[in-house]
Amino acid sequence: AKAEAAPAPAPAAAPAPSGAKVHAGPAVRQLAREFGVELSAVSPSGPHGRVLKEDVQAYVKTALQKAKEAPAAGAATGGAGIPPIPTVDFSRFGEVEEVAMTRLMQIGASSLHRSWLNIPHVTQFDQADITELEAFRVAQKAVAEKAGVKLTVLPLLLKACAHLLKELPDFNSSLAPSGKAIIRKKYVHIGFAVDTPDGLLVPVIKNVDQKSLLQLAGEAAALAAKARDKKLTADDMQGACFTISSLGHIGGTGFTPIVNAPEVAILGVSKATMQPVWDGKAFQPKLMLPLSLSYDHRVINGAAAARFTQRLSQLLGDIRTILL
Repeated sequence: AKAEAAPAPAPAAAPAPSGAKVHAGPAVRQLAREFGVELSAVSPSGPHGRVLKEDVQAYVKTALQKAKEAPAAGAATGGAGIPPIPTVDFSRFGEVEEVAMTRLMQIGASSLHRSWLNIPHVTQFDQADITELEAFRVAQKAVAEKAGVKLTVLPLLLKACAHLLKELPDFNSSLAPSGKAIIRKKYVHIGFAVDTPDGLLVPVIKNVDQKSLLQLAGEAAALAAKARDKKLTADDMQGACFTISSLGHIGGTGFTPIVNAPEVAILGVSKATMQPVWDGKAFQPKLMLPLSLSYDHRVINGAAAARFTQRLSQLLGDIRTILL
């Protein structure tokens, strides 16, 4: 006998017309912002035309599927009026191998591409004298071990940046969807990049300003371990106001990190090296940490960025000033 066709699911409501009010809760709006999704483009399935989390997730899944089936984002299509990159048959020149990108790599590439196209990036470079900071960190090694954590430079950077996000609130903000206002956040959540075999992940430490160095050290280590073990939850990776990307354990003297939209700034940290620094009388050996602050020039101007890196250098030069 011929199998009966399964009944078709009830269709979702059409997306809201442009400019119309969209009904969605705060959590749904936050999720949409994280994915860079315009809620008016999402078909609601909730009661009374309400957009649910599942609707946003379905919209993103469909968009990713379309991107997978189409040429790589903007690369061959010339999206946004950008001239396309010519298609090249590399096998003409020698042996090649095509390696599929993981889903995580594809999502990361799409996010970076979106941020780079939408944000006018500028990068401010500076150096911080962390000679005394490093001496303090080493001196607290036994205390940290007793607490069951390892005190690296990252918790100190988190603490200093949290202080500055409150002191310079435009760095703890996002550009409103209208482009006519800045949304300043009263909370301080900071993401930090973790290099994993499957790609870069950015877990988020919540309420950094309310936690001690040892608490930050423990939480950072736990989140990094979850990232490497592929156990991060969606909540672990959402809500960041600012991001720190450190390549100090690898090397380099500076780089230009890409702002993680809808954030407006990201701090890149390279490897600290001993350098001769003139103190007015003689050259003294100092441990200098390279800083690279990329920012959204629509929200942050050059003078503000220079003040940020200057103040960060001061705080790292004498971490005790955070107590003032």
